[in-house]
Amino acid sequence: MASISLHDLRRVAEALSALHGGTVVNAIMRSDLRQVRLELADGTLAVIRIEADPEGHAHLEVDVIRRRPSVSSQLEVRFESA
Repeated sequence: MASISLHDLRRVAEALSALHGGTVVNAIMRSDLRQVRLELADGTLAVIRIEADPEGHAHLEVDVIRRRPSVSSQLEVRFESA
């Protein structure tokens, strides 16, 4: 098992704190066990992976992708009669 630096673990913990309280609806792990993808109920995705640098040291990385709020292209206008 590769050891992960404390710095990498802190970066991952900070990124994953954005997911606190969310409901995981799907989790997919790659067959080589180097990546896991978490899908939350609000549309947020988290991808956690471990990669080796050229010297063979393991690095833990995480990406959190949040769904943009839906923006309507229509403008609602209400008219009041006098």
